[in-house]
Amino acid sequence: MKSRIFMYLFIFSLLLVVFQYVNSKNILEDYEDKLEKKIQKQTELERQILNLEDQIFDLKEFTIDENEGALTYLEDAGYDTSKLIPAIKEGLYNMNNYNGDDHPIVPYVSMTEGKILIDKIRLLNHRWIIANFSDGKHWGEIFVTYEVDNEGNLKYKLVEYFMYPTS
Repeated sequence: MKSRIFMYLFIFSLLLVVFQYVNSKNILEDYEDKLEKKIQKQTELERQILNLEDQIFDLKEFTIDENEGALTYLEDAGYDTSKLIPAIKEGLYNMNNYNGDDHPIVPYVSMTEGKILIDKIRLLNHRWIIANFSDGKHWGEIFVTYEVDNEGNLKYKLVEYFMYPTS
């Protein structure tokens, strides 16, 4: 009888050890799968970050903030670029406050009940600006040159413009 009890205990212990082994193996494989998925996701995210950094670099190429020659030109002319650049943008945005139908610089009249407004402005260098405009339904872009006269006044000149056709 005593030997049977030991045999049953041995078999029970063996089953317990096998159960623990299989359970531990499954847990370990699950952790390894999760780790592999996390590593793949991290690699993909790092690739996306590099892609986005390249896009940011490309977008910053045609801005006055990254154009050392344009900034130097303005500084050599005696202007404080930290004040002048916002003033240039503000001057165009202030043109959005107009009466009547005709925008001061955009050569189109609104085809909706809203007014045509300049939405975004990008200063390319010490002479050129690209801006987009919209009346809420129709939109387009303008190419503007600017200069600062001897008295410090800004003068804008429309060079080219385009309104996208609606479909």
